[in-house]
Amino acid sequence: MAAQFGRRLRKGAATTAVAAVAVAALSASQAPGVNDHGRQTAADATPSPEASASDGSATGNSPYYTDLPPLKSPNPSPSTGPAPGGTGTTESGIPATVLDAYKKAETTLREAKPGCNLPWQLLAAIGRVESGQARGGRVDADGTTLKPILGPQLDGNGFALIKDTDDGAYDGNSSYDQAVGPMQFIPSTWAWAGRDGNDDGKKDPNNIYDAALAAGHYLCRNDWDLSQQGDLDRAILSYNNSRDYLNLVMRWLEYYRKGTHEVPDGTGTLPDNRSDDGAGASPTPTIPGATNPAGSTPKPGPKPEKPETPQKPGGGGTTTPKPPTTPPGTPSTPPTTPPTPTDTVDHLEDAGTAKLTAMAGDAFGRRISTRAETEAGKAVAKVRVRFTIVGDTDTTFTGGEDVATVATNSSGVAVAPALQAGEKTGTVTVRATVVGRAVPGLDYKATVTERAADALARTGDAALTCAPGGTFANQVEVKATYKGAVADGVAATATLIKSADDPTVTDKGPYFKDADGKTVRTLTGLKTDAKGLLKLPKLYADDTTGTFLLRVTTAGGATLTVELTVAAAETSSPSPSASPSA
Repeated sequence: MAAQFGRRLRKGAATTAVAAVAVAALSASQAPGVNDHGRQTAADATPSPEASASDGSATGNSPYYTDLPPLKSPNPSPSTGPAPGGTGTTESGIPATVLDAYKKAETTLREAKPGCNLPWQLLAAIGRVESGQARGGRVDADGTTLKPILGPQLDGNGFALIKDTDDGAYDGNSSYDQAVGPMQFIPSTWAWAGRDGNDDGKKDPNNIYDAALAAGHYLCRNDWDLSQQGDLDRAILSYNNSRDYLNLVMRWLEYYRKGTHEVPDGTGTLPDNRSDDGAGASPTPTIPGATNPAGSTPKPGPKPEKPETPQKPGGGGTTTPKPPTTPPGTPSTPPTTPPTPTDTVDHLEDAGTAKLTAMAGDAFGRRISTRAETEAGKAVAKVRVRFTIVGDTDTTFTGGEDVATVATNSSGVAVAPALQAGEKTGTVTVRATVVGRAVPGLDYKATVTERAADALARTGDAALTCAPGGTFANQVEVKATYKGAVADGVAATATLIKSADDPTVTDKGPYFKDADGKTVRTLTGLKTDAKGLLKLPKLYADDTTGTFLLRVTTAGGATLTVELTVAAAETSSPSPSASPSA
């Protein structure tokens, strides 16, 4: 078995190399330049030299299908059904439910993260490379795969070493993680990236709607703009950290951009080659309990090699093998797996995080820093720390996520993304935990205060006067600022008070009207607009004359007092009558 496995890995490396050569050949065979959409084609889109994957990946760098798109451009005619052998028309067909999931995810992300510019064709390209479009669309009416799609266990034997993080909940493996579902998320990534894409109240990596939306959010994190080649490269590499993978996904992306059509679920074409296997090897073993597709013939696996028989000196006949030197009954010592950095973590320590406070709607000026340490207090690098915002709050990390996973640096420190305060005020808890290691989490408290202003000023200087029983011609408008900047969304109150020394509500003089036309002299629930402006309703006057005060106050202590004058209109004196003539 060990020999066979070694051969499989060697064949995998060869297959990946063949795929890379094929990609290069395909590049040379297609005309350079931009396509009819004005985009740069994959052949010309050299990955940005600074593009690199973030720590880890969505798939744990699991194997993927290496089949290339046909040289022939796709024909988007919906009347053309799938046919054996894989033509341009056939390959461009995407199973109906799978295609719907990709397009729905694009629509959702267009609203949630418009700056990302996620094309559904990118999800289709990744779905093709990761699972052959959910194994040709073998999903039920709700979009859940008929059988689980699992990658190999990530036990370090030719793959990454990722020990179990979900107790086998998603992959059925309580020893090591495996990539799961049509978009091949590993459980530790799904734990924070998972989404409910079909609104059934669950986040299931085996459901194409959930998985496609999760993939979209994953690709749109870090404020990446996927219409920019550099960010597109980074996003794809973060999904699976391989240049061959990047080139392959770009090929399928450009292929699907040229046209596609819908085919019935379960009739999509199946890929043949994987990055960890030889050309033509069947990928069926990645699906537990799956039967061979209709019309296909199982391909035999490699035959076991016969053990060589030692020769006698001189080449004549055979010799009898010598008995083992280990006494019978002696238990063999199993090989030990060296501990990973994660295995050595004993606890988490705060790494100098300062007081975390921000006004509602603002970004926090400081970030959370956590250090992973051994029992002896030694820093541990290359450990994934997950930061999770818990509780009822609308505060998020930059980019709108409530979970972020960051690798510790050479000093053992992981720095969380910046927090963005929501509108809910109060204390927010951010919990740091070690991915793949059951050690106590470390909680951080962040405080969100209400929006505030420290200065108010009128926007005009026209006199505010009115005749008894009349209406003030000018409305009061004020502008709120905080430290010189516009203070938007700040709560304010306007009150007609008795005097500068007595801020209680007056019972005479100017007044506002409520929706029913009744007299009110205090207005609450006011807020400044996006420009920090607040325009008060019209003011009216009763029959009382004199000078009155209107006081406007805001959260944060800003106060402005405005004078209002109610006075009768001045009448001109009558001119003296003419003297009678003598």
